Amino acid sequence: MVESVGREGSAVNAVNAVSAVKAVNSGDASALTVGISLPWDVLMSADPVRRRALLASVADSGIDVVTVGDHISFHGGVGFEGMVTASTVLATHDRLPVLIGVYLLGLRHPMLAARQISTLTGMAPGRLILGVGVGGDDRREIANTGIDPSTRGRRVDESLGLLRRLLDGEEVTHEGEFFSLDRAKILPTPEPQVPMVIGGKGEVAVRRTAALGDGWLGIFATARRFTETREQILEEADRIGRATPPTWFGVSAWCGLDDDRVKAEATLSADLEDLYGMSYDKIRHLAPAGDARHVAEWLMPFIEGGAGHVTLVPAGPCAEAGVEMVAEVASILRSTASRT
Repeated sequence: MVESVGREGSAVNAVNAVSAVKAVNSGDASALTVGISLPWDVLMSADPVRRRALLASVADSGIDVVTVGDHISFHGGVGFEGMVTASTVLATHDRLPVLIGVYLLGLRHPMLAARQISTLTGMAPGRLILGVGVGGDDRREIANTGIDPSTRGRRVDESLGLLRRLLDGEEVTHEGEFFSLDRAKILPTPEPQVPMVIGGKGEVAVRRTAALGDGWLGIFATARRFTETREQILEEADRIGRATPPTWFGVSAWCGLDDDRVKAEATLSADLEDLYGMSYDKIRHLAPAGDARHVAEWLMPFIEGGAGHVTLVPAGPCAEAGVEMVAEVASILRSTASRT
């Protein structure tokens, strides 16, 4: 069990978390932040009392960031729109930052995305990190929005460049493969700027992050692959002569959390099968299951490999229990990291 830090501690942790978001722009990535991905059906339920209590418990427990997903129609119709979910969290709690991990930018027009971000940051300045991904786990999700799945990577690249210019307050005239803008402008501009971190893996993610991202968010990765990818991104950013290289590196990890490892594995397996149609046996090495110390020990090599942020997607009996267990993992990680 982790003791609550109380209201005073919650305020301190929230200030530290907002500072960590701003640190992406300053180049200081030294502080470890720990996030939690809460069940979307609880977070976006029609019960505002439970939602407020749940987010208050996240802040009071010392967890730094709430991570939300983004899907329009995933594997049979499941969905949780990222900007709407982020706005709900930001409006419900006054201090918690939100990481959208990741937003399927290629399915939206960059003008729409820029306006949404401008609106959100007006309400909650310095509290949003935008993760950007191309999707593709369910190709029908892409195709049913009227977009050729084979073009999604190029669409994201073009959209990312436009999004940065629009959020800088630039008047944009552009004629590209997918988008045409005539003296387009979005005001007000976010202050501070919203960090954009790239999701994905492989050479494309390395290139995209080095050229266009403030950082990289890995998922379903080994610690060795995470470390190698981070190094490749920094090498590529140096090769192309980028003046300000990416500084934010994080990992998002599904985990089963229970003092009984058999129960932890069973719950995690059921959640992965339900959402992804994925057998846990095939990704056992990518998603830990056990008590808080076991999960923290599994995560430490990522931190040693340069991860400044960790998001946990806990599988457990309920959202409230997940918060308690993730807070315990966070406490162990910080204690261990401070000694290394």
